Amino acid sequence: MLKFVNRTDIERCKRTISVILKKRQAITMVTGKRLADMGYRAFSASMMLLTLYGGYLCTMRGYRYMQRQKELKVAAENQDPEMMKD
Repeated sequence: MLKFVNRTDIERCKRTISVILKKRQAITMVTGKRLADMGYRAFSASMMLLTLYGGYLCTMRGYRYMQRQKELKVAAENQDPEMMKD
């Protein structure tokens, strides 16, 4: 059988639907914000790792340069003077 609905029931349904939709939008916005926050953190972490790796590479290059200079100095000191006359 058909049941007749009065105006107050319709208004109550509209308010309920409105509240449900607002809650869904809030959940979606929070999820989007969380996703953006996680992306920012991942990007920041990767930049920190790249910075550390770059520092490591620069340090190792400086170390190898110093070692090479020491080797050249030792080689120059141990060089045979007879070879230099030619």
